[in-house]
Amino acid sequence: MDEYLEILLVEDDPRDLRLTMRELKTHLKVRIEVARDGEEALDFLFCRGAHADRSPEHPPRLIVLDLKLPKVDGFQVLREIKAHPETQAIPVVALTSSHEERDMIESYHLGVNSYVPKPVDFGEFRDKIRAMGLYWLEVNHPAPKKAFEV
Repeated sequence: MDEYLEILLVEDDPRDLRLTMRELKTHLKVRIEVARDGEEALDFLFCRGAHADRSPEHPPRLIVLDLKLPKVDGFQVLREIKAHPETQAIPVVALTSSHEERDMIESYHLGVNSYVPKPVDFGEFRDKIRAMGLYWLEVNHPAPKKAFEV
């Protein structure tokens, strides 16, 4: 197992990106790959474009996905992740500013593992990121390699 756990953080808001990265790196041994839009996230996951040299043998341990993204929205990214055997076992947490019930319902229908609305309060945001990271990277057991076999 890698000493550092890899997270794919898909976020286009620079402030939320900084806060999320800082909080995750403060409490966990993680390596964070950042995608600033849905297209970049899909390229990373499916080893295309700028990420063509990346090995699909090492999927990220967790995907933290904003839903409101440029180019390809988070719902389409989630749809693609859960439609492919080589990525469908990766846990996906929707970390979003949307508190809309329809977005939550759509996310769960598409297979999201957790839905976390971004709080406005800085302290609450920090606490939620810490709790999310600890649960998904330390408490939860990762999917075994066979879960990613095509």
